[in-house]
Amino acid sequence: MNDLLQQTRSAIACQLYYLALNSALALPDICGALEAPDGQATRARYAAWFDKHVAPSYGGTLDGDACYRFRCSMLHQGRTQHPKAKYARLVFIEPGARGHVLHNNVVNDALNIDVRVFCEDVVHAAELWLPSAINQPQVASNMDAFVRRYPDGLPPYILGVPVIG
Repeated sequence: MNDLLQQTRSAIACQLYYLALNSALALPDICGALEAPDGQATRARYAAWFDKHVAPSYGGTLDGDACYRFRCSMLHQGRTQHPKAKYARLVFIEPGARGHVLHNNVVNDALNIDVRVFCEDVVHAAELWLPSAINQPQVASNMDAFVRRYPDGLPPYILGVPVIG
């Protein structure tokens, strides 16, 4: 999990905003699934995790349900619109746009979010959540099956080269 968080931060730092955004949108699913008895992600778990850990930073403009709908549109269709969304679209502004941070405001029928700030908010929420969550038996159990990087291979399958598995 720490590798995923660190690589998401690296994507932000390298201005790889598509990668950072896709990763940030997946994190509430992952964290919600880790907390679940069956280890599975659901819309309700995504929304609950987001509402508890990220939404308070958005003062009511972005909640777990709205973010879940955006996540579905972005990750599955490559779109920023969802037919049942609260806003016509989410618009992510890249940092440095005319020297201003344009974040968390509604323009006409679109929610405007600074992509760097959003990604940092989600990663930071996961970083704050992880230390206490890992001590929960269900999270610890689900973490055993979590994908990870094996720098020297994954015996007995592949040895001597880095593997993600």
